[in-house]
Amino acid sequence: MGRYVARRLGQMVIVLIGATMVLFACLFVLPGDPVGSIAGSDKARDPAVVTELKARYGLDKSLPEQYVNYVTKVATGDLGEDFIQRREVSEILGPKLQNTAKLALLAIVLITVFGMGVGIIAALYRYSVLDMTTTFFTTMAVGFPTFVIGMLLKKYFAVELQWFPPIGGDQFNGMILPAVTLAITDIAFVARLTRGTMLEVLRADYVKTAVAKGLPRRRVLFKHVLRNSSIPVVTYLGISFGALLGGALITEAIFNWDGVGLALVQAIQQQNNPIVIGVVTYSVAIFVVLSLIVDLLYAALDPRIRLS
Repeated sequence: MGRYVARRLGQMVIVLIGATMVLFACLFVLPGDPVGSIAGSDKARDPAVVTELKARYGLDKSLPEQYVNYVTKVATGDLGEDFIQRREVSEILGPKLQNTAKLALLAIVLITVFGMGVGIIAALYRYSVLDMTTTFFTTMAVGFPTFVIGMLLKKYFAVELQWFPPIGGDQFNGMILPAVTLAITDIAFVARLTRGTMLEVLRADYVKTAVAKGLPRRRVLFKHVLRNSSIPVVTYLGISFGALLGGALITEAIFNWDGVGLALVQAIQQQNNPIVIGVVTYSVAIFVVLSLIVDLLYAALDPRIRLS
């Protein structure tokens, strides 16, 4: 186990290096002038100002040199300095990461509880009216774009009924609409995935044998069926949680949620490269760590899986 984790952590470093290298190359070829976004278009015309700003932020160096400097700083926990506010990137992103994490945690709880719950019920009562109704609504939910769901929830529950604030805040009440917006599509995916995998496991020979032995229905359901059918669901939940932690651009913009997704949108508009690179580095690290956790959960859920 320890050797496997060490090898995966080594792979994590390689993935981070590759992702940031590609990002650096993309930012280099994009049109625009970062110096202009730092000093303003008028001041950026002054050669002395341009030279000073480029030297301060290392923009006077070649792209490989800029990348090496960035990687060296990241290794010490330094993500650089923001172009606009002239503050450390880690200092700016810290509170935003916390806000995104709160929203992601609430959303993933909703996805897990309601998605798996609906899927289990649909599988146990397959081909019934309840199952067909569930299939209809989950199919419809998957087809709705996130921004449409967010705008509809905001219009009816925030503006007309005034049950929730239209703009997300620090209170739990302000987190509900953005979290539900993030969760609805994934709830539908998880419900359909849970239903499909459970129906497949229910037809397995070892489940029929357990039932023939006279084991209680609840024990067969939770120990054999649910546990063995949860591996694809755990995979999807891990990917979904990583995407949520990486920032939900559309949802955070709709509800003006002060998270990393909204920060990334604003940074791209302002050509604030340190923020863009910082958010992407954080997102890649989260995905790699979560993929490691999912792999470890595989072995816990199914003893036949060996990590080697």
